Amino acid sequence: MNQTLDRNQTSSLKIISFFLGQQVFSVNIMSVREIRGWTPATPLAHVPRHVLGVINLRGTVIPVIDMALRLGLAAITPTERSAIIVASVRGQLVGLLVDNVSDMVTVAADEIQSVPEVGATEVQRMTTSIIAKDNQMISHLDLDSVLDEVGELAA
Repeated sequence: MNQTLDRNQTSSLKIISFFLGQQVFSVNIMSVREIRGWTPATPLAHVPRHVLGVINLRGTVIPVIDMALRLGLAAITPTERSAIIVASVRGQLVGLLVDNVSDMVTVAADEIQSVPEVGATEVQRMTTSIIAKDNQMISHLDLDSVLDEVGELAA
């Protein structure tokens, strides 16, 4: 359910941006519950490759997703700069492993652009808009589309 952002419908958008390799992505700050340092996940059997496993978050077991793998990029090799963005997706907490968190910023409506039509790819389905900010092109992600099978995880 790609919810395209219309520049006429919003005056601004608050995002958290992060790196996956050399690319910058973002999610709506309202989905984010906290940002944690990397901690290894306990693997689960028979889950998609991008599901690294689960972690215990203050008594709640949550799945951890390698966002790079989920978006078709090379797997993340966690370092001290890696982070887990804990987000709420359809009422379920999920950890998003990223190379590092970049910024928490407010984006003006004139910085939000439509995703160009270059073919029907899964990543384009997951991207709501492109944000042109500070000489960067940020792909803004729709977590409902990115994590469409999270509800199937029995974490």
